[in-house]
Amino acid sequence: MKRRPRRNRKSHAIRSMVEETKLGTENLIYPLFIEDGSGVKTEIKSLPNNFRWSLDTLLPEMDECVHLGLDKFVLFPAVSEELKDSLASYSFASDNFYLDAIRQIKERFPHIELMSDVALDPYSSDGHDGLVRNGKILNDETLPILAKMSIAQAQAGIDIIGPSDMMDGRIGFIREALDAEDYKDVSLMSYSAKYASAFYGPFRDALDSAPKAGDKKSYQMNPANKREALIEAELDVLEGADMLMVKPATCYLDVIHMLRENYDLPITAYNVSGECAMIYAASANGWLDYESAMTEMLLSIRRAGADGILSYFAKDFARIS
Repeated sequence: MKRRPRRNRKSHAIRSMVEETKLGTENLIYPLFIEDGSGVKTEIKSLPNNFRWSLDTLLPEMDECVHLGLDKFVLFPAVSEELKDSLASYSFASDNFYLDAIRQIKERFPHIELMSDVALDPYSSDGHDGLVRNGKILNDETLPILAKMSIAQAQAGIDIIGPSDMMDGRIGFIREALDAEDYKDVSLMSYSAKYASAFYGPFRDALDSAPKAGDKKSYQMNPANKREALIEAELDVLEGADMLMVKPATCYLDVIHMLRENYDLPITAYNVSGECAMIYAASANGWLDYESAMTEMLLSIRRAGADGILSYFAKDFARIS
Protein backbone atom coordinates (compact mmCIF):
# COMPACT_ATOMS: atom_id res chain seq x y z
CA MET A 1 0.00 0.00 0.00
CA LYS A 2 1.40 3.38 -1.00
CA ARG A 3 -0.91 5.23 1.39
CA ARG A 4 -0.96 4.20 5.03
CA PRO A 5 -2.91 6.76 7.12
CA ARG A 6 -1.58 5.14 10.30
CA ARG A 7 1.86 6.60 9.60
CA ASN A 8 0.43 9.99 10.63
CA ARG A 9 -0.76 8.51 13.94
CA LYS A 10 2.39 6.66 14.97
CA SER A 11 3.50 9.05 17.75
CA HIS A 12 2.18 11.83 19.94
CA ALA A 13 4.50 14.28 18.18
CA ILE A 14 3.07 13.43 14.75
CA ARG A 15 -0.53 13.27 15.97
CA SER A 16 -0.27 16.71 17.59
CA MET A 17 1.30 18.20 14.46
CA VAL A 18 -1.49 17.03 12.11
CA GLU A 19 -4.33 17.60 14.58
CA GLU A 20 -7.08 19.38 12.67
CA THR A 21 -9.07 20.85 15.56
CA LYS A 22 -7.59 22.80 18.45
CA LEU A 23 -9.53 23.25 21.67
CA GLY A 24 -8.37 25.56 24.42
CA THR A 25 -9.70 27.63 27.30
CA GLU A 26 -9.91 30.55 24.87
CA ASN A 27 -12.85 28.76 23.23
CA LEU A 28 -14.84 28.36 26.46
CA ILE A 29 -17.45 30.51 28.19
CA TYR A 30 -18.30 29.42 31.75
CA PRO A 31 -21.98 29.68 32.89
CA LEU A 32 -22.49 30.70 36.52
CA PHE A 33 -25.66 31.00 38.63
CA ILE A 34 -26.06 33.83 41.12
CA GLU A 35 -28.69 34.60 43.75
CA ASP A 36 -29.17 37.39 46.27
CA GLY A 37 -27.78 37.04 49.78
CA SER A 38 -24.45 36.13 51.33
CA GLY A 39 -22.53 32.96 52.15
CA VAL A 40 -24.44 30.99 49.51
CA LYS A 41 -22.90 28.02 47.73
CA THR A 42 -25.70 25.56 46.99
CA GLU A 43 -25.01 22.60 44.71
CA ILE A 44 -27.57 21.98 41.97
CA LYS A 45 -28.66 18.39 42.53
CA SER A 46 -29.40 17.67 38.89
CA LEU A 47 -26.16 19.33 37.76
CA PRO A 48 -23.37 18.12 40.09
CA ASN A 49 -20.28 20.28 40.57
CA ASN A 50 -22.30 23.40 39.72
CA PHE A 51 -23.68 25.79 42.28
CA ARG A 52 -25.86 28.74 43.04
CA TRP A 53 -23.57 31.44 44.40
CA SER A 54 -24.06 34.68 46.22
CA LEU A 55 -21.76 37.46 45.10
CA ASP A 56 -19.39 37.13 48.07
CA THR A 57 -18.74 33.45 47.34
CA LEU A 58 -18.80 33.88 43.56
CA LEU A 59 -15.96 36.40 43.40
CA PRO A 60 -13.34 34.00 44.85
CA GLU A 61 -14.64 31.27 42.53
CA MET A 62 -14.20 33.53 39.53
CA ASP A 63 -10.74 34.51 40.75
CA GLU A 64 -9.79 30.82 40.75
CA CYS A 65 -11.23 30.40 37.25
CA VAL A 66 -9.31 33.41 35.95
CA HIS A 67 -6.07 31.93 37.31
CA LEU A 68 -6.90 28.73 35.39
CA GLY A 69 -7.05 30.73 32.16
CA LEU A 70 -10.80 31.34 31.80
CA ASP A 71 -11.69 34.90 30.84
CA LYS A 72 -15.28 34.62 29.54
CA PHE A 73 -18.31 34.04 31.77
CA VAL A 74 -22.08 34.11 31.38
CA LEU A 75 -24.12 35.02 34.44
CA PHE A 76 -27.66 33.76 35.15
CA PRO A 77 -29.85 35.12 37.98
CA ALA A 78 -31.90 32.96 40.36
CA VAL A 79 -34.67 35.36 41.37
CA SER A 80 -36.99 34.90 44.36
CA GLU A 81 -40.66 34.36 43.53
CA GLU A 82 -41.75 37.46 45.42
CA LEU A 83 -39.73 39.61 43.01
CA LYS A 84 -41.40 38.20 39.91
CA ASP A 85 -44.39 39.69 38.12
CA SER A 86 -46.10 39.32 34.76
CA LEU A 87 -44.10 42.21 33.27
CA ALA A 88 -40.69 41.03 34.53
CA SER A 89 -40.22 44.55 35.90
CA TYR A 90 -37.51 43.51 38.37
CA SER A 91 -35.26 42.75 35.37
CA PHE A 92 -34.48 46.46 34.96
CA ALA A 93 -35.16 47.69 38.52
CA SER A 94 -32.50 49.91 40.08
CA ASP A 95 -32.18 47.59 43.10
CA ASN A 96 -31.77 44.42 41.01
CA PHE A 97 -29.07 42.27 42.67
CA TYR A 98 -28.05 40.87 39.27
CA LEU A 99 -27.21 44.32 37.94
CA ASP A 100 -25.28 45.12 41.10
CA ALA A 101 -23.35 41.85 40.71
CA ILE A 102 -22.41 42.79 37.14
CA ARG A 103 -21.03 46.12 38.36
CA GLN A 104 -18.96 44.54 41.12
CA ILE A 105 -17.66 41.68 38.96
CA LYS A 106 -16.51 44.09 36.24
CA GLU A 107 -14.85 46.28 38.86
CA ARG A 108 -13.00 43.25 40.27
CA PHE A 109 -12.17 41.69 36.88
CA PRO A 110 -12.11 44.49 34.30
CA HIS A 111 -10.27 42.38 31.72
CA ILE A 112 -12.82 39.54 31.48
CA GLU A 113 -15.71 39.37 29.03
CA LEU A 114 -18.98 39.08 30.96
CA MET A 115 -22.08 37.90 29.15
CA SER A 116 -25.66 38.33 30.34
CA ASP A 117 -28.96 36.60 29.72
CA VAL A 118 -31.85 38.57 28.22
CA ALA A 119 -35.25 36.92 28.48
CA LEU A 120 -38.27 37.35 30.71
CA ASP A 121 -38.34 33.87 32.25
CA PRO A 122 -36.03 34.44 35.27
CA TYR A 123 -38.16 37.44 36.29
CA SER A 124 -41.62 36.45 35.04
CA SER A 125 -44.32 35.07 37.30
CA ASP A 126 -45.45 33.07 34.26
CA GLY A 127 -42.03 31.47 33.66
CA HIS A 128 -42.05 32.24 29.95
CA ASP A 129 -39.44 34.08 27.88
CA GLY A 130 -42.07 36.49 26.58
CA LEU A 131 -45.01 38.46 27.90
CA VAL A 132 -48.07 36.26 28.52
CA ARG A 133 -51.64 37.44 28.10
CA ASN A 134 -54.66 35.15 28.09
CA GLY A 135 -52.35 32.18 27.71
CA LYS A 136 -50.64 33.56 24.61
CA ILE A 137 -46.97 34.62 24.42
CA LEU A 138 -46.97 38.08 22.86
CA ASN A 139 -44.05 38.78 20.57
CA ASP A 140 -44.03 42.51 19.78
CA GLU A 141 -45.17 43.57 23.25
CA THR A 142 -42.17 41.70 24.71
CA LEU A 143 -39.55 43.64 22.74
CA PRO A 144 -39.62 46.91 24.75
CA ILE A 145 -39.13 44.94 27.97
CA LEU A 146 -36.13 43.13 26.47
CA ALA A 147 -34.71 46.49 25.39
CA LYS A 148 -35.09 47.96 28.90
CA MET A 149 -33.40 44.89 30.34
CA SER A 150 -30.54 45.18 27.84
CA ILE A 151 -29.96 48.88 28.52
CA ALA A 152 -29.93 48.26 32.28
CA GLN A 153 -27.32 45.52 31.83
CA ALA A 154 -25.22 47.71 29.55
CA GLN A 155 -25.33 50.49 32.13
CA ALA A 156 -24.11 48.00 34.73
CA GLY A 157 -21.10 47.17 32.56
CA ILE A 158 -22.00 43.99 30.68
CA ASP A 159 -19.81 43.25 27.65
CA ILE A 160 -21.98 40.78 25.71
CA ILE A 161 -25.76 40.61 25.77
CA GLY A 162 -27.28 37.20 25.09
CA PRO A 163 -30.92 37.42 23.97
CA SER A 164 -32.22 33.91 24.67
CA ASP A 165 -35.95 34.60 24.31
CA MET A 166 -36.43 33.72 20.61
CA MET A 167 -38.92 36.53 19.99
CA ASP A 168 -39.03 37.63 16.34
CA GLY A 169 -37.24 40.93 15.70
CA ARG A 170 -35.61 41.24 19.11
CA ILE A 171 -32.02 41.56 17.85
CA GLY A 172 -32.81 44.63 15.74
CA PHE A 173 -34.96 46.15 18.48
CA ILE A 174 -32.26 45.69 21.14
CA ARG A 175 -29.47 46.89 18.83
CA GLU A 176 -31.34 50.10 18.05
CA ALA A 177 -32.08 50.69 21.74
CA LEU A 178 -28.46 50.15 22.74
CA ASP A 179 -27.13 52.38 19.97
CA ALA A 180 -29.60 55.14 20.91
CA GLU A 181 -28.16 55.09 24.44
CA ASP A 182 -24.58 55.13 23.03
CA TYR A 183 -23.79 51.51 23.96
CA LYS A 184 -22.47 50.78 20.49
CA ASP A 185 -19.60 48.64 21.82
CA VAL A 186 -21.86 46.19 23.65
CA SER A 187 -22.00 42.94 21.65
CA LEU A 188 -25.03 40.81 20.85
CA MET A 189 -24.55 37.04 20.95
CA SER A 190 -27.88 35.94 19.59
CA TYR A 191 -29.44 32.61 20.52
CA SER A 192 -30.25 32.22 16.83
CA ALA A 193 -31.17 28.53 16.73
CA LYS A 194 -32.51 27.72 20.18
CA TYR A 195 -34.46 24.49 20.13
CA ALA A 196 -37.38 23.37 22.30
CA SER A 197 -35.15 20.73 23.84
CA ALA A 198 -35.57 18.07 26.52
CA PHE A 199 -32.03 18.83 27.74
CA TYR A 200 -32.77 22.02 29.71
CA GLY A 201 -34.08 20.38 32.88
CA PRO A 202 -31.14 20.94 35.27
CA PHE A 203 -30.86 24.60 34.18
CA ARG A 204 -34.51 25.18 35.04
CA ASP A 205 -33.91 23.48 38.39
CA ALA A 206 -31.05 25.89 39.02
CA LEU A 207 -33.16 28.98 38.36
CA ASP A 208 -36.66 27.71 39.26
CA SER A 209 -37.68 29.12 35.90
CA ALA A 210 -39.88 26.43 34.36
CA PRO A 211 -43.11 27.70 32.74
CA LYS A 212 -46.07 27.78 35.11
CA ALA A 213 -48.34 26.66 32.29
CA GLY A 214 -47.85 25.38 28.76
CA ASP A 215 -44.49 24.99 27.05
CA LYS A 216 -42.06 27.00 24.94
CA LYS A 217 -42.71 25.34 21.60
CA SER A 218 -44.41 28.36 20.04
CA TYR A 219 -41.14 30.34 20.18
CA GLN A 220 -38.29 27.84 20.53
CA MET A 221 -37.47 25.82 17.42
CA ASN A 222 -38.75 22.37 16.55
CA PRO A 223 -35.90 19.82 17.03
CA ALA A 224 -36.97 18.24 13.72
CA ASN A 225 -36.08 21.38 11.73
CA LYS A 226 -32.70 22.25 10.28
CA ARG A 227 -33.34 24.61 7.35
CA GLU A 228 -35.36 26.87 9.64
CA ALA A 229 -32.11 27.68 11.46
CA LEU A 230 -30.89 29.42 8.30
CA ILE A 231 -33.95 31.69 8.38
CA GLU A 232 -33.37 32.58 12.04
CA ALA A 233 -29.67 33.18 11.49
CA GLU A 234 -30.21 35.33 8.40
CA LEU A 235 -32.66 37.57 10.25
CA ASP A 236 -30.25 37.96 13.16
CA VAL A 237 -27.39 38.85 10.82
CA LEU A 238 -29.51 41.48 9.08
CA GLU A 239 -30.66 42.89 12.44
CA GLY A 240 -27.12 43.37 13.74
CA ALA A 241 -26.05 40.28 15.68
CA ASP A 242 -22.32 40.00 16.34
CA MET A 243 -22.31 36.24 16.98
CA LEU A 244 -24.78 33.42 16.27
CA MET A 245 -25.49 30.68 18.78
CA VAL A 246 -26.90 27.16 18.49
CA LYS A 247 -28.50 25.67 21.60
CA PRO A 248 -28.21 22.80 22.56
CA ALA A 249 -24.89 21.77 21.06
CA THR A 250 -24.28 18.03 20.86
CA CYS A 251 -27.64 16.99 19.41
CA TYR A 252 -27.34 19.83 16.89
CA LEU A 253 -23.79 19.51 15.58
CA ASP A 254 -25.18 19.49 12.05
CA VAL A 255 -26.80 22.88 12.66
CA ILE A 256 -23.57 24.30 14.07
CA HIS A 257 -21.72 23.08 10.97
CA MET A 258 -24.38 24.46 8.64
CA LEU A 259 -24.20 27.94 10.17
CA ARG A 260 -20.40 27.79 10.08
CA GLU A 261 -20.52 27.02 6.35
CA ASN A 262 -23.02 29.77 5.57
CA TYR A 263 -21.99 32.73 7.72
CA ASP A 264 -18.78 34.64 8.38
CA LEU A 265 -19.84 35.72 11.87
CA PRO A 266 -18.42 33.81 14.86
CA ILE A 267 -20.52 30.76 15.73
CA THR A 268 -21.07 29.77 19.34
CA ALA A 269 -22.85 26.80 20.88
CA TYR A 270 -24.35 26.09 24.29
CA ASN A 271 -23.33 22.73 25.75
CA VAL A 272 -26.45 22.70 27.90
CA SER A 273 -27.11 21.38 31.38
CA GLY A 274 -28.74 18.09 30.36
CA GLU A 275 -25.86 17.21 28.04
CA CYS A 276 -23.35 17.78 30.83
CA ALA A 277 -25.53 16.03 33.43
CA MET A 278 -25.46 12.82 31.37
CA ILE A 279 -21.67 12.69 31.53
CA TYR A 280 -21.63 13.59 35.23
CA ALA A 281 -24.07 10.74 35.96
CA ALA A 282 -22.38 8.15 33.75
CA SER A 283 -18.96 9.02 35.20
CA ALA A 284 -20.24 8.83 38.77
CA ASN A 285 -21.45 5.29 38.02
CA GLY A 286 -18.12 4.29 36.50
CA TRP A 287 -19.56 3.88 33.03
CA LEU A 288 -17.41 6.61 31.45
CA ASP A 289 -14.08 8.23 32.16
CA TYR A 290 -15.07 11.79 33.02
CA GLU A 291 -12.09 13.70 31.66
CA SER A 292 -11.99 11.77 28.39
CA ALA A 293 -15.74 11.96 27.76
CA MET A 294 -15.95 15.63 28.71
CA THR A 295 -13.04 16.55 26.45
CA GLU A 296 -14.42 14.52 23.56
CA MET A 297 -17.83 16.22 23.83
CA LEU A 298 -16.26 19.68 23.82
CA LEU A 299 -13.96 18.74 20.95
CA SER A 300 -16.91 17.52 18.86
CA ILE A 301 -18.64 20.89 19.27
CA ARG A 302 -15.46 22.72 18.31
CA ARG A 303 -14.92 20.39 15.33
CA ALA A 304 -18.45 21.08 14.09
CA GLY A 305 -17.49 24.73 13.75
CA ALA A 306 -18.13 26.51 17.05
CA ASP A 307 -15.68 29.29 17.84
CA GLY A 308 -17.02 29.65 21.37
CA ILE A 309 -18.63 27.04 23.63
CA LEU A 310 -20.74 27.81 26.68
CA SER A 311 -20.18 24.80 28.91
CA TYR A 312 -20.42 23.75 32.56
CA PHE A 313 -17.27 21.73 31.86
CA ALA A 314 -15.20 24.89 31.33
CA LYS A 315 -13.50 24.96 34.72
CA ASP A 316 -12.75 21.22 34.74
CA PHE A 317 -11.33 21.43 31.23
CA ALA A 318 -9.17 24.40 32.25
CA ARG A 319 -7.75 22.33 35.12
CA ILE A 320 -6.48 19.60 32.82
CA SER A 321 -5.52 21.62 29.73
